[in-house]
Amino acid sequence: MDKLFGFLKKLDNNLIKILLVGFIFLVPLWPKLPIKMIDYTYISVRLEDIYLASMAFIFLIQLVRKKVSLNKTFLWLFIAYWSAVLISTAWGIYIQKTIVFPHLGLLHALRRVEYMIVFFMATSVIKNKKDFFQLLNYYLIAVCLAVAYGFGQKFFNFPAVQTMNPEYAKGYLLYLTPEARISSTFAGHYDLASYLVFAIPITLGIYFYTNKKRYLSLFIAALIILIYTSSRISFGAYVVATFGFLIFIRRYWFAVFVVLLTAALMFTTGELTKRFLKTFQVRRILVDEKTGAVYVGQKITTKELPAGSFYVKLKDQTGGNLDVFRQQVVQEKLKEATLSGEITGQKAQEIYASSLSANLKPVNTLVSDISFATRLQIEWPRAINAFKKNPLLGTGPSSITEATDNDYLRWLGEFGLLGTSLFFLIIFTIMKKIWMSLKKLTKIEKLLELGFLFGLLALLFNASYIDVFEASKVAYTFWAVAGVFVGYSHIKNETK
Repeated sequence: MDKLFGFLKKLDNNLIKILLVGFIFLVPLWPKLPIKMIDYTYISVRLEDIYLASMAFIFLIQLVRKKVSLNKTFLWLFIAYWSAVLISTAWGIYIQKTIVFPHLGLLHALRRVEYMIVFFMATSVIKNKKDFFQLLNYYLIAVCLAVAYGFGQKFFNFPAVQTMNPEYAKGYLLYLTPEARISSTFAGHYDLASYLVFAIPITLGIYFYTNKKRYLSLFIAALIILIYTSSRISFGAYVVATFGFLIFIRRYWFAVFVVLLTAALMFTTGELTKRFLKTFQVRRILVDEKTGAVYVGQKITTKELPAGSFYVKLKDQTGGNLDVFRQQVVQEKLKEATLSGEITGQKAQEIYASSLSANLKPVNTLVSDISFATRLQIEWPRAINAFKKNPLLGTGPSSITEATDNDYLRWLGEFGLLGTSLFFLIIFTIMKKIWMSLKKLTKIEKLLELGFLFGLLALLFNASYIDVFEASKVAYTFWAVAGVFVGYSHIKNETK
């Protein structure tokens, strides 16, 4: 009986820590299978939402029982940010009328709270060095398993569950084609790539700290999977953060090894290199002088990254023959106009075709791919316009749709200067807390926390092109790991 009571007491004292370990594995490894779809969106309630809600309830009980404690330095900052988010939500719903579906605005606001609350649970369970290393190793095991599934997806046809469009978000099992970008257990290749660029500097930090080859192996495997995602912005984040980290800690020879390894992997796989080369393309296109419509001659295939309609005009107007493509455009537009009833009769069709053909002017241009063009022409201007409507509060969560593909513009558009400034203040305070603790660490211990700081730098770089802090698997993981490192910094400050 004494053993039973002893076990129950130990379980009670470590309950939040045990639940947090489960959460660290659940978030990246459990596919995004919907339990309940939310109306007018393809966001759904999932297992991790129920798990976190249960964990938060138990955390509250343990807090009342004084089994855990809150980090009050960050508590008021988080409350201020959450308050700003809720004020923007209320303003968008009731005053500005920019949130069309109030339940969606409230959902997006509460998701910010949901993602970030795990930070406090993580800080509360770090009571000694052993706790820190246990949770850090569990996190890296989860990374290893996600990477292993990525290899299975690439070479053994493991299924994917993605949310890249409303139909996929219903939870279908997808089997990727050989040229498809892998997503492992994540909602899409961008999410997986963001998760990995955050993990890679941390993995290198613990490798240098322990000098154990298994962490080096994990780094190499994670890099291979990152390259297989073919995410250009994440690869850029990897280059900036990882090489910045290696140069900062003066591991110059290791940096040379990583340069050679990265180059070899890039040219071996080939796909990422092709995507970089397709980001901007010199093309001779047709522009309708009357309407401004842009027509780019290209074959759309799963292997080809299509060009978008955003272009920069080049001076040289000579060379190239677009007569065949011109006729294709004319025939397609003529067919559309005839089917819609816009024009009727043979004479009208001839006049329409002749007029359109005369208006189509060939132009030498530098065109961007469709991904970048969509951001430049639609998503980013939409966020900027939302910010202009209300620079202080923005137009509220969900008011500029579910994606902006630039977290900085999304924060400004949805929450204005108030919410954006408070979010940056939280990030800055986390970085400052860890940076200040470096003074009290040994040279080898500093490598761990520097790995985290450069991992955060990678996410901030990624946020310029992806809504990385709103991607649930990445956001949950970041706030949990940030809490672990802040908790470790706190106990280091207390003991030295």
